[in-house]
Amino acid sequence: MVRAYRDVPAGTRVRLGKRTSNLFRFGAPTTEVVHLDTAGLHGVIEVDREAHTADVQGMCTYEDLVAATLPHGLMPLVVPQLKTITLGGAVTGLGIESTSFRHGLPHESVLEMDVLTPAGELVTATPDNDHADLYAAFANSYGTLGYALRIRIELIPVKPYVRLTHHRFRTAEEATAALTRFTAGPADFVDGTVFSPTEHYVSVGEFVDRPLPGARVSDYTGMEVFYRSLRTRPVDHLTVHDYLWRWDTDWFWCSRAFGVQVPAVRRLWPKRYRRSDVYRRLVALDQRHQASNRVRRRLGHPEEEMVIQDVEIPTARLPEFLAEFHEHVGIAPVWLCPLQLRGDRTWPLYPMEAHTPYVNVGFWSSVPITGERWEHNRFVEDLVARLDGHKSLYSTVHYAEAEFWERYNGTAYRAVKERYDPEGRVPDLYTKVGGGA
Repeated sequence: MVRAYRDVPAGTRVRLGKRTSNLFRFGAPTTEVVHLDTAGLHGVIEVDREAHTADVQGMCTYEDLVAATLPHGLMPLVVPQLKTITLGGAVTGLGIESTSFRHGLPHESVLEMDVLTPAGELVTATPDNDHADLYAAFANSYGTLGYALRIRIELIPVKPYVRLTHHRFRTAEEATAALTRFTAGPADFVDGTVFSPTEHYVSVGEFVDRPLPGARVSDYTGMEVFYRSLRTRPVDHLTVHDYLWRWDTDWFWCSRAFGVQVPAVRRLWPKRYRRSDVYRRLVALDQRHQASNRVRRRLGHPEEEMVIQDVEIPTARLPEFLAEFHEHVGIAPVWLCPLQLRGDRTWPLYPMEAHTPYVNVGFWSSVPITGERWEHNRFVEDLVARLDGHKSLYSTVHYAEAEFWERYNGTAYRAVKERYDPEGRVPDLYTKVGGGA
């Protein structure tokens, strides 16, 4: 791949030849692009059971990574919830899951990485070597500072099962207090789900060697749907494998858009296709041809805009966010995932404060357009800014360029960009993520 990249003529756009994507920016197809062959970069190189580390190629999916580590009784510190997220994608973008209140974000468990820079150099970046600037700025750079070819990460021990307890709360204030309380305790996993302004669940998981006597071990890859169980099964048990992928079968709750949660449809929908990557391909096809909006227009209904976002809100301000979100956007359910950086270190391109608890709020649906195009997405961006939060860049971005660089530390970014891409061979971060606005 290094040789192939170096052979690409200057001025030619380059992309990784990825089999799947979890990005939600659907711009017009670009024809003049060279897609680099990544077929040899999808594996796990080594799992070191004694050191609790793994060397992994950048295009390896978490599905394959977990399959390699679990037999050793180990898992990555944070396993993003969708199977086809790649380790390189989670490190250069952002990933999160229910261990993030304790272990932060995926890039924080990186010990070193080999990066192919836009200038065609292959460098090893660590927290304290000559490429520490690249190591620090890689998170949230979305491939604009280079591609991670090999990554060494920390791992943690696991037990065979996860026992889940789902706690229901009426108000956002009560749920926020519970998130604070549970993340301060011995829990291994904490996340939450909001069904309405008066129905909130906080789910607390702990590793266990075996289920409680007489308890069933649930399987949500068949006819049952995980998020619905929060309302009916206060205590639950899953294998650690099934817990890590509890959201993937139904893409959280988004499979309902395809009828997959209707029992008759679910029986006919092949089990191997009940996966997030299949649903995402269907959405991409719809967005490319605007099929849903064409049907809405013919039926006399307003068109809809996708509002697919993950945002980090300071925990203390979560009730404010949810109140305005319910009133002005109205998507439900909503996912809550508490997180905090692991220690004193901060990361320049995603400037969260150290020792400060946040809650990731995830919402993924479409909303009728009643005014300007992208009005709901712009409302979310403004609300996040007012509450001192941050917004992930995997989906549509609508900031003006000056505001974008202010929010994502343009000064720090430009210094690293100039060192590792002095000729501007790949687009900068704003050009890449803001192009769909």
